[in-house]
Amino acid sequence: MKSILLIGLGRFGKHIALNLNQMGHQVMAVDYDEEKVNEVLPFVTSAQIGDSTNADFLESLGIRNYDVCIVAIGNDFQSSLETTSLLKEMGAKMVISRASRDVQEKFLLRNGADKVVYPEKQMAKWTALRCSASNILDFVELDNEHAMLEVPVPHDWIGKSIGQIDVRKKYNVNIIGLKKNGKLLFSITADQMLDAGDSLFALGKDKDLQKCFRL
Repeated sequence: MKSILLIGLGRFGKHIALNLNQMGHQVMAVDYDEEKVNEVLPFVTSAQIGDSTNADFLESLGIRNYDVCIVAIGNDFQSSLETTSLLKEMGAKMVISRASRDVQEKFLLRNGADKVVYPEKQMAKWTALRCSASNILDFVELDNEHAMLEVPVPHDWIGKSIGQIDVRKKYNVNIIGLKKNGKLLFSITADQMLDAGDSLFALGKDKDLQKCFRL
């Protein structure tokens, strides 16, 4: 369980609050809009109404006490940038900020963000992949070059072991997990057999994953 400060409670921020609550984390939610704060009260540990660009207000939240600070402000980049910078200046351990354009991502990284999430860009890439490759069950972009995919076991791999397909050597792709009969297996060995109906969790560079699974 982590202690998380979530700033910005629009649609994106609200979904983050819901998911963090389901995972059992302690969440302090902040927004200048009282209505948005009231909407997330059932899903967070505590909440405050305030302006995150105000240094005194931010300081009062005890920034150093949080494991992660998330800046989910989406409609006011100036406020997002100022908030990100202030958080880092106040000693935040980890700052994750939202961007909606490439240039915003660069500015946020230069001004205190440890990581930047780009939901519109990731969703666009995921949608394009689903349209062009119907065999992809799930997709997580890790950075500009790397991703994790969940894919059904290819037909010609059925009845073989992880060691026999040897995709690490052939494609530089790592099989990090397996879903078998609805159960997730992450402690897998080279002897693990692949059956029809299984799905694989594969990690690697985008270009290597595309070659490996013929996307």
